[in-house]
Amino acid sequence: MKQIKMKNILVTGASSGFGLLVANELHRKGYNVIGTSRNPEKYAAKFPFKMIALDLDSEQSITTLPERIFEEIGQLDVLINNAGFLVTGIAEEIPIELGRKQFETNFWGTIKVTNAVLPYFRKQKHGKIITVGSITGLVAFPNTSYYAASKHALEGYFKALRYELTEFNIRVAMIEPGSFKTNILNNSSTTLNKIEDYNALRNKNEKYTNLIVQQAEDPAMVAEKVLKVVETDKPKFRNLVGKGLSVLITLQHFAYGMLEKTILKQLNNS
Repeated sequence: MKQIKMKNILVTGASSGFGLLVANELHRKGYNVIGTSRNPEKYAAKFPFKMIALDLDSEQSITTLPERIFEEIGQLDVLINNAGFLVTGIAEEIPIELGRKQFETNFWGTIKVTNAVLPYFRKQKHGKIITVGSITGLVAFPNTSYYAASKHALEGYFKALRYELTEFNIRVAMIEPGSFKTNILNNSSTTLNKIEDYNALRNKNEKYTNLIVQQAEDPAMVAEKVLKVVETDKPKFRNLVGKGLSVLITLQHFAYGMLEKTILKQLNNS
């Protein structure tokens, strides 16, 4: 099948973090990028690409998204699902409502946006859906229970969707970053309901997290990986970004006990 040159790209959550880096890189490469943000008016003169409003927690915002996209462009070629946030904390301490909000945004919001553009992709018989997941969605770590669960759910959903869309020439891929220097921790939600029994673990985890942040890599690598997937006709489903991730995945599948001991050792030695 003849490869179709992709030109118009929608990037959700494009005002900061991975989304901003990805949108800027694609724009620099000559693609027509439309980014989304809850408050695009704040960024109207700041970014070189068009920004439109999108709230993943609003049914109306998502339902009207295609209409607003096609006011700007005649055809959409790539959807990059990036918008989301991070809930941190000991699992027992996190209120169920906060955990539910994590899923409503990261999982259901992403699925609803995808479903909003799928009819147009099917009609034109081509498109790409690229979703930014996380290594946490493959290998869970302490203090990230709901975030890890939401990213695991995305992995499973899009793995199934990839099969279903093959006949329509719609490609589905996941980007799975490791630890990178972004503002996700600064923008994370947590809980103030502390359980004293977890104080020792909480202190260890704080030191461990600080160490991970110090060793985090340049997030430009993620933008480069997304660009590669955009420009590959038939990308693979899972695209890892970061040092040592293949080892983690191998341990997860074939030596989980060793992986568990390694994580606990790092946590205790932080």
